Amino acid sequence: MTAQVEPVPSDMHTVTPHLVCDGAAAAIDFYKKAFNAVETARMQTPDGKIMHASVRIGDSNVMLVDEFPDYGSVGPKKLNGSPVTLHVYVPDVDRVFEQAIAAGATVRMPVEDQFWGDRYGQVVDPFGHNWSIATHVKDMTPEEMGAAMQSMNPECGPQS
Repeated sequence: MTAQVEPVPSDMHTVTPHLVCDGAAAAIDFYKKAFNAVETARMQTPDGKIMHASVRIGDSNVMLVDEFPDYGSVGPKKLNGSPVTLHVYVPDVDRVFEQAIAAGATVRMPVEDQFWGDRYGQVVDPFGHNWSIATHVKDMTPEEMGAAMQSMNPECGPQS
């Protein structure tokens, strides 16, 4: 008798980012230092390039691969940046933000309390990927968020 295979593996979520990095092995080392990632898989080509790797950050997996330009697989630096931001919730945004900076990330947006109830900041990792880091500090209704947003910038309110 064949065992039933789960369509979504038990250690995965429905959506999992898969990052192309110019230097995936170095990216894994960075994510370990910046976000306390744990490496869960690494498959290399005979010449040592990573064709698949996975790290776990908190309760989520992030897959990685080296650039393979011959197959159209390039990282954000070759594309002059990325329109994608990976969002990470953590218990202490200030600590993790500083840890990411110390590991080599650059500040994109400093950590501040935000109108939607998070303490939040953004960094860019050395491989060109954008990360937002947050700690939820206040539960707010959509109406409270709207009022808070409008009080900081009246032009953001409802239009007549």
